[in-house]
Amino acid sequence: MANKNPNTEPLLRSIEDKKQKTKQKVEYTIKEMIKQKEKINFNSVSAKSGVSKPFLYKYSDIRSRIETLRMQEEKLDTPKQVKRNMTEQSKDVIIASLRKKIKHLEDENKKLREQLRVDWAAIYNEFN
Repeated sequence: MANKNPNTEPLLRSIEDKKQKTKQKVEYTIKEMIKQKEKINFNSVSAKSGVSKPFLYKYSDIRSRIETLRMQEEKLDTPKQVKRNMTEQSKDVIIASLRKKIKHLEDENKKLREQLRVDWAAIYNEFN
């Protein structure tokens, strides 16, 4: 005969323990990803922690944490954006430096051409 009042308490406790351990695993993974400055989204957290994406979406505390971190990362400037946002002053400094270098190279080129002309004249006079 079947037990009409089964004791499900141990089973429910086991399920709750497993859920808590999985949440801790996800939390640890997120902290590590933040330390290593990795991109945080549902796919990356799922892959790194070994937890399914439905689990991450199911629990609102985990879901909101991942969404918040993802939004924060989107607001940060990428290296490409930082490069694009150079100030006019820094651009002017770079331009001035390059102009100075060009002037120096042009002067050197002029001296070398003059020296070459003198050397060719000496070689020409030597054979004549």
